[in-house]
Amino acid sequence: MLFTQYYLDCLSQASYLVGDETTGRAVLVDPRRDVDEYLTDARAHGLTIEGVINTHFHADFLAGHLEVAAATGAWIGYGHRAETEYPSRKLRDGERISLGDVTLEIMETPGHTPESISVLVHERAGDAVPYGVMTGDALFIGDVGRPDLLASLGVTADELGAMLYDSVQRKLMGLPDEVRVFPAHGAGSACGKNLSTERQSTIGEQRRTNYACAPMSEERFVALVTGGQPTAPGYFAFDAVLNRKARELFDHTRAARPLTVAEFRAARTEGAAVIDARDPQEFAAGHVQGSINIPADGRFAETAGSIVAPDRTVVVVAPQDREEEIVVRLARIGFDRVLGYLREPESALLEMADETSRASRVTATELRDALARPDVPVVLDVRNAGEREQGLVAGSVHVPLAELTRRLDEVPTDRPVVVHCAGGYRSSVAASLLRATGRTDVSDLLGGYGAWEAAHDTATV
Repeated sequence: MLFTQYYLDCLSQASYLVGDETTGRAVLVDPRRDVDEYLTDARAHGLTIEGVINTHFHADFLAGHLEVAAATGAWIGYGHRAETEYPSRKLRDGERISLGDVTLEIMETPGHTPESISVLVHERAGDAVPYGVMTGDALFIGDVGRPDLLASLGVTADELGAMLYDSVQRKLMGLPDEVRVFPAHGAGSACGKNLSTERQSTIGEQRRTNYACAPMSEERFVALVTGGQPTAPGYFAFDAVLNRKARELFDHTRAARPLTVAEFRAARTEGAAVIDARDPQEFAAGHVQGSINIPADGRFAETAGSIVAPDRTVVVVAPQDREEEIVVRLARIGFDRVLGYLREPESALLEMADETSRASRVTATELRDALARPDVPVVLDVRNAGEREQGLVAGSVHVPLAELTRRLDEVPTDRPVVVHCAGGYRSSVAASLLRATGRTDVSDLLGGYGAWEAAHDTATV
């Protein structure tokens, strides 16, 4: 058996290639949209990808099922409750898919979504104990999939929570301890609240350490898994719907192109959003007025999807020689309306000197001094609720970054604003968004709450 996990750190997303090297037959599970790596690996091992299985309709990325099917002729499989605009194979509980001696077995595990499935992997068809289980978003390492993402699509968190209870407590915890667990996401994903950095585990380990796997009543389970969840990024509903549709295929040969300064200016004039993916310090030193700073070295795509509407045209200012990477990362969440990018941002910004600005950044000491003056600034905390429970700047306004675009009116306009997050990434994003929407006196806190806490032992909760 060939079993390969592919992991994208920026989206905390895992996909899997499972094949029988004797027969040369293989299946992909939960692939991302840029599929060349899978195809290359399959060829290198003499495998033919016959099928692609999505464990559910993903909300946090645009899956690559259509791209795989177009490249290989593979069938596309989902749990039997899934309805798609494209031809798909309905997979039912207990169904076995033979690749030779290597065999996959479908286990219906609804709860994160109604159509969710897990996929058991048998290294040999007759094995009494499966090698592992690809759990999708039903079971993570240290957590379970949140059941509250589909409220906008007419399914309540309580309804899904009851399904998830049965899937986790009875079905998945009914597997032998030694079965390996391979989830679809890891730490940092907004699909759960307590995900581990580990990329695989076992049923036994989760039984011992995962709070949601401990024996409990259904009512207790639902309360635990629905409480304290981070705000879902704004693009999640867009991707959940788009993954059902017969959409346009990703084609890296038609990626966005370099723009001249004149073309870049014209795009801005026509309403394009400017995403500046450089480091916050570079952005602060000089950026195009009205641009949003979403640094490439971080959760770039997820953050972009929280701040920019998916139907908006985008132009990019990227770190030198990382332009195509940025375009691909946007495409992974279905943001295909990227017109182009500035090829040499430093020289282009010099040419547009009359259209550039600097961004204010303050230290923890400077913020302390400002808070002691009569004209006290507004301190805006853009962390998630769970982070804020660990400590806060007294008197600060709390609006998680994922909610900021729709809650801008809650940020006072009569005083300067200082934005902070945990370490400085999200605060630069939020501060740039505030400036882009007309605020003029906005700073972000260098080092975030970590720097504030280190400098001020008197932070109150």
